[in-house]
Amino acid sequence: MIFTQHIRFYPLLLFLLIGVLSFSSCENDMKDIDRLANIQEEEAVDISKNVKIIYSDSAKVKAQLTAPEMRIYHDTTGNYEFKKGIQIIFYDEVSVGKELQRVTSDYALQRAKESITEFKKNVVITRSDGSKIKTEELFYDEKKKIYYNHVNILFEDKDGKVSYQAASFTADDKLVDIKTQFPTGYFVPSSQSQLPFFGN
Repeated sequence: MIFTQHIRFYPLLLFLLIGVLSFSSCENDMKDIDRLANIQEEEAVDISKNVKIIYSDSAKVKAQLTAPEMRIYHDTTGNYEFKKGIQIIFYDEVSVGKELQRVTSDYALQRAKESITEFKKNVVITRSDGSKIKTEELFYDEKKKIYYNHVNILFEDKDGKVSYQAASFTADDKLVDIKTQFPTGYFVPSSQSQLPFFGN
């Protein structure tokens, strides 16, 4: 009699055991699906460390880009992102190896479809004469070959004797023809100094 009662409970125990195994199996499957989905999202971005890229034309080096990290997005944007900062050195096409200017910033994003690169946070342009242009945001339009911004910008000579600010600016890609809005500043003259040219 006792034996037959045990037999009656075995199918119930077996059913419960199968249910528990099936539930845990489904839970594992969901975790696997989530993990695979995350992997697919991660695969849409290539991350390169300690990047150094040389841009050249007709065997002449035109620019050199260095960055601690570069992200290439394989989505509809095709953007390049530099979350940990960037430095680009531009070289003179005539005088080989002569540095024209360098651009550094804590963050940069190249919007591939628009052909626009934006630099943000501690943006500094150092020119060949040692003068500097500082701002928190700067854009470069590759098609129009111009720099521009719409936030305050500071211009300084290498000795710190000339300094002036402006509300915004535009400039050609060589930073020769610079136009500013609402400039204010100072100039400390000396017998040897000349007022550096920062544009109109």
